[in-house]
Amino acid sequence: MGTAEPHLTASSHPTLADRYDQDGYVILEGVFDRNALTALLAETVRICRGELGEIDGAIASSPDESDNEVIRRFLCIHYPHKLSSLMLDTMRHPVIVDALTQVIGPNVKAMQSMLFVKAEGKPGQAWHQDEMFIPTRDRSLTATWIALDDATVENGCLWVLPGSHRPGIIYPNREHDDPRYDCTVESFDFPYADADAVPVELSAGSVLLFNGYLLHKSLPNTGRHGYRRALANHYMSAESLLPWTLPEDGTTMAQADFRDVVLVAGRDPYAYKGIEDHRRPRIRPDREGGCDR
Repeated sequence: MGTAEPHLTASSHPTLADRYDQDGYVILEGVFDRNALTALLAETVRICRGELGEIDGAIASSPDESDNEVIRRFLCIHYPHKLSSLMLDTMRHPVIVDALTQVIGPNVKAMQSMLFVKAEGKPGQAWHQDEMFIPTRDRSLTATWIALDDATVENGCLWVLPGSHRPGIIYPNREHDDPRYDCTVESFDFPYADADAVPVELSAGSVLLFNGYLLHKSLPNTGRHGYRRALANHYMSAESLLPWTLPEDGTTMAQADFRDVVLVAGRDPYAYKGIEDHRRPRIRPDREGGCDR
């Protein structure tokens, strides 16, 4: 399967940081073997069936429904690591954490996970930057995107604009009515053309790391059958505050620090603040029935 450069094997990390800085992303090949993928896919079914806890916005499944009938309803589930110890352990996978410490630094925390199911016919997501949604103070936001199935152009793999992270600019965003994409806003007015975009095709078990300022998108799953399942996690330096939500205690935004986090490497200089539980697992709207605006 063809993949977008730059790609690395799990053992070729000495060049990882340089490639990441230059292009805004790297691919780690073959991080998860078939047994690990089988376990993650089985856990995906349990999560979608509601066996591990409630998911806000999800329709309850029936025992009479097949697994395929249940999971194909979902486009994306936010915060699966709060439902599943396996998803939480995957967030801390040693190969992934090793790569993260090379591009972020020795102290790393995670704040979000997303489980994409994306059956055939499900939409993609328009051009966006993750730092627009998760604003780190030090620009350290890094995503890992774990392919649970082969991700191809046909089934809706990610597309990236290489190097678009380097200016360090958050481009404006707006609502849209493009039926190819889900209900999230799109970035616009950036100095790159669609012709510059590169598809990132991944073999199942490989992992894409990319910078929070990198412009990326995905297109609908136009395959005739099957899924494009993936697990995405977001990380940042534990040394930085995370002003993700408005403080409720009178604290100014300058001191705001979202503390619903998981330490995955090193130490947390702000551990004295404790860990909080703010976010609940929820579904992402996929345009079926319209977008609630």
